[in-house]
This record gives sequence, C-alpha cells and structure tokens, in this order.
Amino acid sequence: MTPELPILAPPAAAKSRRAGGHAAASKGKYCFISLGCPKNLVDSERMLGMLQLDGYQLVAAPEDADFAVVNTCGFIEQARDESFSAIDEMLELKRSGKLRGVIVSGCLAERQKEALLEERPDIDHLVGVFGREHVTKVADRLLGGLTEQRTVFRPAPTHPLPDTARLRITPRHFAFLKISEGCDRLCTFCAIPKMRGKHATKPLEEVVAEARELAADGVRELVIVAQDTTYYGKDLYGEPRLVELLRELETVDGLQWIRLMYLYPMYFSDELIETIAASRRIVPYLDMPLQHINDTMLRRMQRRVSRAETESLLAKLRRAIPNLVLRTTFITGFPGETEEQFAELADFVAEQRFERAGVFTYSLEPDTPAAKLPDHVPADVMEARRSRLMAIQQQVAFQWNAGQVGRQMDVLIDAAVPGERDVWIGRSYADAPDVDGVVYVTGRGLSAGRIALCEIVASRGYDLIGAPCGPSR
Repeated sequence: MTPELPILAPPAAAKSRRAGGHAAASKGKYCFISLGCPKNLVDSERMLGMLQLDGYQLVAAPEDADFAVVNTCGFIEQARDESFSAIDEMLELKRSGKLRGVIVSGCLAERQKEALLEERPDIDHLVGVFGREHVTKVADRLLGGLTEQRTVFRPAPTHPLPDTARLRITPRHFAFLKISEGCDRLCTFCAIPKMRGKHATKPLEEVVAEARELAADGVRELVIVAQDTTYYGKDLYGEPRLVELLRELETVDGLQWIRLMYLYPMYFSDELIETIAASRRIVPYLDMPLQHINDTMLRRMQRRVSRAETESLLAKLRRAIPNLVLRTTFITGFPGETEEQFAELADFVAEQRFERAGVFTYSLEPDTPAAKLPDHVPADVMEARRSRLMAIQQQVAFQWNAGQVGRQMDVLIDAAVPGERDVWIGRSYADAPDVDGVVYVTGRGLSAGRIALCEIVASRGYDLIGAPCGPSR
C-alpha cells in the first residue's frame, strides 16, 4: 500500500465517542479512507459514527476488512487524482480477493455520479455527499450481496445534515465543527456549489449543542469550518448571525480555543471584529482566502470584493485585534492573468506580510465559468509564478517565526514525537491543525491535550522550538 494513503486506525477512545447508545455485535469489518478538507472530514466522522453504532468494526489494515469506504474529494484536479488513486488501490485489493467490496462516497461521487461507475465498474456502491446518512444501509446491501441499487444520491437539503454522534478521527482534544453547508458565492473557478449545493445554515442551537457534545468528549480547541463562515445565518435568519453564534460558543464549558477558518471578506462587520478582539477563547487567528488582489482578476473570479475594500479590512483587523495572525490563499495563473497583474499580487503579498499563506496554481474545472474564459495561462508560467510568490511568502513567514524567539506562548500539545523521550509536537494560537507549522516542546509531565506555557527558544523554518516555563493545564 502507498504509505501516504490516509487509511484510518480505530481511535483509542472509540467506545467513549459513541455519543450515547451501544454498538451491536460486529456485523462486519471495514477500513475507511478520508480525503479532502475539514468539511469532508466531518462527513467522514459522521459516517464512521453511524457504522460504529450499527455494529460495524473499523480496522486499520484493508487486508483485514470485509469492505472499504473511500470518502473522496473532487475539488480540483490534484484532489481528484488522489481520490482516483485511493479508489484504484482498494479495487485492486478487491480483485485480488482481499476485500469483498468498495463503497465510494463524497464530493467526487457527487460530481461524477453514474459516470464514475461507468469508468470503474468494479465499484460496488456510490454514496453522494447528501446520501451519507444511508451508509449503513449501503454496507448492509454490499455484505448481503444485493446489487439492485448501487447509487444513493439525495438533493442538497435546505437544512444541513446533523453532525452529532461522530466517531472522531482527530486527536481527542481538538475537533472541527461545521456550521453550514454549501455556498452561494459562485466564484468562477469553483465547482463546490455543484457538489454541495447552495448555502444552508445549521441552526444556532444545533451548532451549540454539537459544540457542547464535543467539549464533553474532551475537545479543548474547536475549529469552526464552513464554505463561507462569515455568511453564517444569512439564508436562515435574513442576516449574518456569526456574532451571536460566537457569543454562545464562548459559554461552552471546557473549550479553551475557538479558531475561525474560511472567512470570506464580505459581511465582516465592525461588531464581528469587536467580538473577536474582546473574546477570551477566540484565538487571534483568522483564515481569509483572498485568491488575488488585482481588481480585474477579482472581477473575472467573481469575488465581489475590490482591492481597496480588502486593504481597508486588513488594516482594520490589524488595528483592532492584538497579535493577529492572518492566513490566506492565492491562485496564480487564473485565465487572463498578465505578468503585470501577477507583479501587483507579488508586491501586495510582500507589503501585507501575511503570517500564513498558501499558493495554488489555477485548476481548470470543466463545469465552471472560468473554463470558458479566454487567455488561459500555460502550465509552466502558472507554476513559475507560484514558486515566485511562495519564495516571497516563505521569507515573510521565516522572519515572523524568528521574531517569536524569546516570547512566551501557550502551546497545545498534540502528540509525542515518535521514538523520542519527553519531546512533543504542539501548536500555538498561530497554527491551525494540518495546514500550518508546529512547536516542538521538550519537557516532562506533558501529554496530548495539555496546554503548556512555553518560551520560544529557537525557530526552524516554518516551525518553532519551545521550552516549558510554567505548569501545564
């Protein structure tokens, strides 16, 4: 098997994470591969929880399983390639007699539907994004040899599906909380609305109830995710309600950090900024994908925000929120991007000095408006521009890290360093799980989920090195 393939191991605390009820006697064994973004990971955890409660047993090795579930990503070409690779590896195990069946779920299944079965007829069942609640019935049909219905696709609901009773695959002390589904933005490069539908807000009381369930299960850091976080509530309540949601989450016992991801620049009100700045638990870290800064590019992308508006918002955020860390993403090589427009973006990145940033080359998605735009940029030019922009950002990030030396910071311990004694991997408020750097901490009496006050003693590229300077909690 490919080492990088994210085949899930059964969580050590699986029995305590069933969120009520007890699993029946084992109906069969399965392995699970979860790909894509944190929103997809929440879907994976929901399916894992349902399978667990229905009596299916999660195993780490596909060779020990009766069937495999591959929860796919279909966002861009690179993600689709990864999904196809995982599917093909599971199908090869099926052909060799080591698996009885393969279920494919998630965004790639939703995007390609029956065409995926035509391309890979050995797939036993397809489960679309909004068919995930039927995964146990699909597993029953597979092991029962029933093949009359191989696909489960449901329309995007007006009310997001529940995300309770999850079998979490993140470390016990942090979790992703999805507050809405779908997106109304219609950016010309993005196919997400075709896969996940229009924006649908999860009612505030349901989000808070899920947060309390997670906190009761040991979560200390709650990572808020959505396709468009600042839009939360607009469709359901007639106005954005993120401020009200954050104030409610602030009252949840057990939570130490609340981290905000996927914040669109629109609907970023003064009240929202003040709420974040005054909070005891919302960390001063904001993830705000910008994609470009040239006004012509922003219009072609249909971002509905200008350079002037973006710069005004960034300045306001910096003034209002002490020690703010901003994370963003950019696209190079969008159709029609000239060298001058790219140079404007490069100058902007150098001037703004984002603490965290990712850069991606434009991915041509056949069913998006951008695919029909003229003047597509050659692949080698896109990649060269990406490298140039990343070089600028790397220098900024390394300098920011070097500036943290001598500073005291809370570090949330994630895990022990394998093979090392009393060496731990943790994260500061400036580091979101899986996408940012880490803090290496050497000290006794630490454990995963503890927060240790550390003095930063050195920086190493994107990572920091810290030493405890107070008791952990």
